[in-house]
Amino acid sequence: MLTLGIETSCDETGIALYDSEGGVLGEALHSQVDLHALYGGVVPELASRDHIRRIVPLAREALERAGRGLADVDLIAYTEGPGLAGALLVGASVAAGLGIALDRPVVGIHHLEGHLLSPLLADPPPEFPFVALLVSGGHTQLMAVQGVGRYALLGETVDDAAGEAFDKTASLLGLDYPGGPALSRLAATGNARRFAFPRPMIASEDLDFSFSGLKTAALHCVRKHALDDALRADIAASFQAAVVDVLAAKCLRALEATGMSRLVVAGGVGANSALRERLGSETARVGARVFFPPARLCTDNGAMIAFAAALRFGSAPAGTEGFGVRPRWDLSSLPSP
Repeated sequence: MLTLGIETSCDETGIALYDSEGGVLGEALHSQVDLHALYGGVVPELASRDHIRRIVPLAREALERAGRGLADVDLIAYTEGPGLAGALLVGASVAAGLGIALDRPVVGIHHLEGHLLSPLLADPPPEFPFVALLVSGGHTQLMAVQGVGRYALLGETVDDAAGEAFDKTASLLGLDYPGGPALSRLAATGNARRFAFPRPMIASEDLDFSFSGLKTAALHCVRKHALDDALRADIAASFQAAVVDVLAAKCLRALEATGMSRLVVAGGVGANSALRERLGSETARVGARVFFPPARLCTDNGAMIAFAAALRFGSAPAGTEGFGVRPRWDLSSLPSP
C-alpha cells in the first residue's frame, strides 16, 4: 500500500510517500523558520498562507523523488490535529480534494501519534511495549505504549513544555529564533555547573513535569548579570543541564513504574544531543534501551503521518466521508486500529 502523508499542523509543510514494503520512498519539507523569525514565534495567519503556497509544489517534489505518480497512491493521510486550526485546514482540504479527484480514501492522523511512532522508522526499530517521551515546543508527555492506538498517559507538563522553555530562555539570551537549537549550540561551549538552576518536580512521586519555574529562574539570572558571550554560554549550559536532568529522572522513573525496558523519544527536543547522550547512558545503566527517530524526523514531517496511517489501517479503508480538523485532541482518546 502506498500512502501519501500531508503534515501542516504548525510551521512546517511536509509531504511524503510511504510504501508498506519499501519504506519511505520520497519526501519533501519546507520550514517557515525564516518567515516567523522577525516575530520571534509562529504567526498563525502567516503560517496558513505559507502552507497554501508550498503544499502543491512540495507534493510534486515528493512524488518525483519517489518515482511515482498520483495514480499510484492508495491512501491519503493528513494531520487532523492537534495544531493551528488554519494550518490544519490547508492540509485537510488538499487531502480531501485529492481523495475526490483520485477516488481514494482519506484519513486524518493524530500529530502526536505520528511523532510517537516515528522511531519505528529507525534501524533497528523498537518493539512494543515501550515508554514514550514526547518532548517538543508544545508537548512534554510520558506515555505507556502497548501497541498502535494503545496509549496510556503517565505524566505531562503542568505548565510550559520543555521546548517552549528552551525557546523562551533563548529569547532572554538574545538568541535567534528558533531558540531551542540555538541555545543547545551555545550550551556546548558553556560551563553547566556555573549556575545551580532548580530541577522542578524532579523528586515528586508522580511523572508530571514543570518548566515554568526554571524559565523564571533563568530570567532572574539574566537580569542579575551583565551578559557577555561567556556568561550567555554558561547560562545556556546550566539551563540545558537542568532540563535534561528532569527529563532523564522522569523517564527512568516511568520505566521502573511500568516494568518496561524500552524508552522511545520523539519530538523536536529529541534531537538535542545532550538529552540523547544522557538518556543513552542512563538507560544502559539500568539495563534498558533508548530509541530515537532519525534526526530528520524529529521535527514535523510528512513521513511520520504517512507511516502512522499505514500502521493504523494496514490496507486502504473502503471509503471516507468529508474531512475535519481538531486543533485540540487528546492522544489517549484514540481508539485501537
